[in-house]
Amino acid sequence: MSLSTQECRLIPGAVDLAMLNAIYHGGVTLRLDDGARDEVLKAHDTVTAIVSSGKVTYGINTGFGKLAQTTIPAERLAELQRNLVLSHSVGLGDLLPDNVVRLVMATKVISLARGHSGVRIALIDALISLFNAGIMPCIPEKGSVGASGDLAPLAHLSLMLLGEGEVRVNGELIPAVDGLKLAGLEPFVLGPKEGLALLNGTQVSTSLALRGLFEAEKVFAAGLVAGALSLEAIKGSIKPFDSRIHQARGQSGQIAVAAAVSELLAGSEILDSHANCGRVQDPYSIRCVPQVMGACLDNLNHSARILQIEANAASDNPLVFPDSGEVISGGNFHAEPVAFAADIIALAVAEIGAISERRMALLLDTGLSGLPPFLVNDGGVNSGFMIAQVTAAALASENKSLAHPGSVDSLPTSANQEDHVSMATYAARRLGDMCFNTAAVVGIEAMAAAQGIDFHRPLQSSPMIEHEMTRLRKRVAFLDKDRLMAPDIEQMRLWASSDSWPAHIAALLPGHTR
Repeated sequence: MSLSTQECRLIPGAVDLAMLNAIYHGGVTLRLDDGARDEVLKAHDTVTAIVSSGKVTYGINTGFGKLAQTTIPAERLAELQRNLVLSHSVGLGDLLPDNVVRLVMATKVISLARGHSGVRIALIDALISLFNAGIMPCIPEKGSVGASGDLAPLAHLSLMLLGEGEVRVNGELIPAVDGLKLAGLEPFVLGPKEGLALLNGTQVSTSLALRGLFEAEKVFAAGLVAGALSLEAIKGSIKPFDSRIHQARGQSGQIAVAAAVSELLAGSEILDSHANCGRVQDPYSIRCVPQVMGACLDNLNHSARILQIEANAASDNPLVFPDSGEVISGGNFHAEPVAFAADIIALAVAEIGAISERRMALLLDTGLSGLPPFLVNDGGVNSGFMIAQVTAAALASENKSLAHPGSVDSLPTSANQEDHVSMATYAARRLGDMCFNTAAVVGIEAMAAAQGIDFHRPLQSSPMIEHEMTRLRKRVAFLDKDRLMAPDIEQMRLWASSDSWPAHIAALLPGHTR
């Protein structure tokens, strides 16, 4: 990616998470690497040769799924591909947001450009032109079971190329045919296999899972900062973060988190003020931050590896192998790897919120924290943070239900031809709600912990923590008496959903743009 022009040069098979993160956050254009074009042309030539020969080949001149035994004459192949897109455009629900759609379009380009799909290079160039012009297909969020590809949502993407339906430009809906004109394009008449190549694939479930990963990284970083704030607020012990403890266990995430929190707290007057108090047995939500958050980090790293591979994958069916002239039917459209990755991210997000809520509860318990009850003076008249913790508990509890794995579910479709499916699209989609909930929980904790630290003034925390205190206080003021707190909570949710974290924390994140 060129930093000067914010151009993402897509090398199919080698696009990394940092580039995918940049695409997700916007402000970039796409360009296909020149080296990929020859492979696309070879695959298209293979399909053309099969059509010319009259050889019956699934996906090129046959029906689909249970209708694979039906041969389609050459003069009806364009009709076949058009009907495929129209018949599969059955999605429902809210439209996917532009940040997810950008990923869907980019990963579809990457997949088609691997040179195994048999489409024209013009089709890929059209998707890139539409992306660069900010013309987003309208893709409903519901209707995919994550096998045979994300058929319904990808059909809605494909409608745009036909000039059917609507597209979104700067948040406004306009007819797709007008959107094509804005990009200097005319509606496509799809060639052999092109409709199927567009509809097959895991790009929607993968893009939703990538959104979940990138948002989970933010709440993970916020959770580390919030945990350090809470440790300072209760005058907790830094001893459980000693690197020797974590080296003795050997878990890499745990080692990294302990070191990161120790660096956050380096130079704290508050820590120095109770260095010899003998406190070594803080509650687990403080003492076991390295163990819990380290395990979350390991899970995020594992999921990131799976999703980077999938974002670069040729996942439609059948696949074209130009070197041998073969077209081979398989099942790369089955999104089980994405479903498992999404479920693993869900576990991490739920646990980040769960341990944060417990620290929040600790801060309010004067017997454990040593702070004023509910973190407010003149208690009784003032309830302080009492009900903010109830909100945190409600959201953390909701995440427990949402964390139930989607990958263990399956309903057969297509007259039992597709008898086991991944449910990856739902598994990935629910991560958006979970990250929203956890950001709010972590934000509430951080706001409460900042309140606790202010009760220790004039003592100062570490330079890094004081920097975060300044950021927090720009969003929410000290709670000297009860006030409307919902706006404060929303501000803190936005804080926990931000990208602005100390460099050594950001460096832990697998999708961090380096």
